[in-house]
Amino acid sequence: MKIFITGASSGIGEALAHAYAKTCAERPIFIGLAARRQDVLEKLACLLQTQPNVECVIYPLDVKDSLALDFAAKDFIQRFGAPDLVIASAGVSRGTLTEHQEDNAAFQAMMQINVLGMVHTFQPFIAAMKSAGHGHLVGIASVAGIRGLSGAGAYSASKAAVINYLESLRAEMLHDNISVTTIVPGYIRTPMTDVNQFRMPFLMDADDFAKKFIHHVASKRRVCVIPWQMGIVVKLMRLLPPALWDCLVKNAPQKSRVIEKL
Repeated sequence: MKIFITGASSGIGEALAHAYAKTCAERPIFIGLAARRQDVLEKLACLLQTQPNVECVIYPLDVKDSLALDFAAKDFIQRFGAPDLVIASAGVSRGTLTEHQEDNAAFQAMMQINVLGMVHTFQPFIAAMKSAGHGHLVGIASVAGIRGLSGAGAYSASKAAVINYLESLRAEMLHDNISVTTIVPGYIRTPMTDVNQFRMPFLMDADDFAKKFIHHVASKRRVCVIPWQMGIVVKLMRLLPPALWDCLVKNAPQKSRVIEKL
């Protein structure tokens, strides 16, 4: 199995790398690990490769850099062939308030990394997947993309864009036997959520999330909310009329305006 993961140095991406490496007992697995921090990637690759049948290649890069991802994709394909699975897990989060001009940079960063970074991740692999006649693209969205949250305008907007982008991409790939899955996490215990000072319902450990992720992706689910309890919350969020939603969220606790990266 051939897998390419962005955001692999921490959080969900790191948990997924570990989880997929543990599936190698049945067959060899080749993993491309992409993230900004080379030293962390090197340690992760060494750890994963202590398991038999696991081979890793690291790609220190920023997903904002489309040329870097293009180079990484070409290198990965040259080494191993078209990937079976590409996971766009890189993302950033922080609280934002539109009234503060200094938050403009955070709005820009979240759109560039969370949305365009996903496009940059998938784009250079699609031609090889089409030639191979198969492939699977998986993007990490968020429950925050279902309805706008107070103090999280940039993050909510970026994840709403991700959800709709992946839906469009899924329609585009239907004729080419390339699956597209939208994973919608609730609260997952990662460095991104560790800074939150408010109660996080149904908080799930990243390792448990990764196990659920692998199961749902293997089943080629189109859209999946993890954990399942948040799926019920998502359905209710979609049904609430705007006036009622406004009343519920106007005094809700807000995320810190300090940026957290994955």
